[in-house]
Amino acid sequence: MINEKLDRAVEALRPQVIDMLQRWIRIPSEKQPAEGEALFGQPLKTMLDTALSDAAAMGFKTRNFDYYAGDVEMGDSGEVMGVVAHLDVVPAGDGWVHDPFGAQMEGDTVYGRGTTDDKGPAIAALLAMKAVQDAGVPLSRRVRLILGCDEECAMQDMEYYRKHADMPAFGFSPDADYPVINTEKGICSIDLTADLSGEEGAEYPVYSITAGERRNVIPGLACAEIGCADLDALRAKLAATDYDVAAEPLENGRVRLVSTGVTGHAAFPYHAKNAAGQLLLALAAIGAGRGSRALIARLAETIGVTYDGAGLGVDVKDGISGELTLNLGVVRMTPDHFSATLDIRYPVLANAKMIARIIGMRLAEAGVTATLTGDSEPLHVPADSFIVRELLKVYSEITGKESYPVAIGGGTYSREMVNTVAFGCNFPGEKDLAHQAEEFTTISKMMLNIRIFAYAIAALAGK
Repeated sequence: MINEKLDRAVEALRPQVIDMLQRWIRIPSEKQPAEGEALFGQPLKTMLDTALSDAAAMGFKTRNFDYYAGDVEMGDSGEVMGVVAHLDVVPAGDGWVHDPFGAQMEGDTVYGRGTTDDKGPAIAALLAMKAVQDAGVPLSRRVRLILGCDEECAMQDMEYYRKHADMPAFGFSPDADYPVINTEKGICSIDLTADLSGEEGAEYPVYSITAGERRNVIPGLACAEIGCADLDALRAKLAATDYDVAAEPLENGRVRLVSTGVTGHAAFPYHAKNAAGQLLLALAAIGAGRGSRALIARLAETIGVTYDGAGLGVDVKDGISGELTLNLGVVRMTPDHFSATLDIRYPVLANAKMIARIIGMRLAEAGVTATLTGDSEPLHVPADSFIVRELLKVYSEITGKESYPVAIGGGTYSREMVNTVAFGCNFPGEKDLAHQAEEFTTISKMMLNIRIFAYAIAALAGK
């Protein structure tokens, strides 16, 4: 049922949307080394201080959990309905036209890292609470917005928060897609390592390979430094491969190979092109390396620019969450050592330990050891649960569009709380801009998200 008073309260917040979005985006809150009480670096300390200050100015109760996370609460009694979002962002990366931390506004559009993942949605949730408060919606439950500072890395924030706060009974995370995501694939990280022999005597000795910064980001750029006696011949061989790899001359008979791909989120590899895998394919095609040649060839053959895990024998799927996806996120190599990290999103019915074991067997002949270094188990909340049913109803009423539960490969805070699902902020058919260059949102979309979240809060926590 449409609430005209609530709609007016939402619309009155439009000036605050623009102001808050630009101020928050201009804080480059990617994780950095600790500085005193700034556990995840000074920018993230500033970001949490700013968010909690803005919330306090709206009349909400706020708490700071030692800069791991903070929360914002409204209501005086009853169990807690939670909304959980994050303030940290991945590194800006390459390929930007606009300043990634400039919050440049062009018409209705605001560009910047975090506009969609996840500062924009966090602002929408906070202002939705403000709209519910301003409209005088009576509450039977407390509403709490939890703002984490380490979602993009190790989620130490939520581990700490759970130890120091009572947790919500149910809730949602505005960090994915509409209508409602009730299923998230498991996410595991697998480290690949190998000791190498020297490169002397090779036609194209490989001195270094560097690609990627985070395992959950598909690298859009990868570089290798190799030896080369004939640059023209090398360029001709590269041209014949049809890979987007350029050769740039260096000193002392060395050449830098630069592989250009398309960066993106590891959960959505079909929107990107892995520059690291492409570089390995190019190196294998020209027969580069001596001590590293077998390893390069094997990785090119089994991974390359594919993302389904078929080459490694782990292309599994189920009827609940779909297919496994794989990202070669970080690669480092010297003449003596190789290391890489895989980010794998696996189906609900699969098993991370078995996946790591199979990958290890597939790469053993090349001297590679595969080690499971992290695992976040899958999430599945039944479609007939209270939280899923109510959110589907709100989405359908406000947008007039079909509502249905979906499964994703992304990992949100939803798996950090019980009875919690992902709800917004991408609409069906929209391109996912998370972790990509030129990330942006629009003020129109922000206003629609605020309205949806306000109605969701009223439905889930209202009397």
